[in-house]
Amino acid sequence: MSVHRFLRCPTPLEWLEKAPGSLPELLIDHANCEKKAASTALNLIYRYVDKPEMMSRLSKLAREELRHFEQVLGLMESRKVTYRHLTPSRYAGALRKHIRQDEPGRLVDILIVSAIIEARSCERFEKLMDVLDEDMAAFHKSLLQSEARHFKVYLEFANRYTDIPIDDRVAFFLAAEEQLITTPDENFRFHSGVPISNELSE
Repeated sequence: MSVHRFLRCPTPLEWLEKAPGSLPELLIDHANCEKKAASTALNLIYRYVDKPEMMSRLSKLAREELRHFEQVLGLMESRKVTYRHLTPSRYAGALRKHIRQDEPGRLVDILIVSAIIEARSCERFEKLMDVLDEDMAAFHKSLLQSEARHFKVYLEFANRYTDIPIDDRVAFFLAAEEQLITTPDENFRFHSGVPISNELSE
């Protein structure tokens, strides 16, 4: 399944129009997202030691995410973008607040949310290729394959670790994600919604 068929909505045009003029914020938040993605995979490895195949696959995934983090840092250095504090996006936190606390529901929901985040990242990399300069477009293109693979890995394990079909939970989180992407957002970030005119980057 492609990320475009999986997600319920494309990135809003208003977000894409703002992206070229907000490259420092995008790069810093992209670096933050790569760190968080690696941390999510590592946390699952630590918590679910009874799932060796998942641990092995997510160990490789975490290494890829950290490699991407290093690449973003290199890109920031080449463009003289200083790594500074940014308030986090509402996106991931708003999705994760719906994660169930009982098992295996907790694990399944974490995997679904992780799949959605990876899918949105992949979709945005592809969209950004059309609006950013040639070097940035090439960089985002280089990440597409791995992000699409990460999306499928998380979804595969979400299906594997429950006896109940996950369709309803996927639909629930996708509906929540669509609202976050298509509604006004105070901060412009890699996974933010529709920018508003009085947006503050700090």
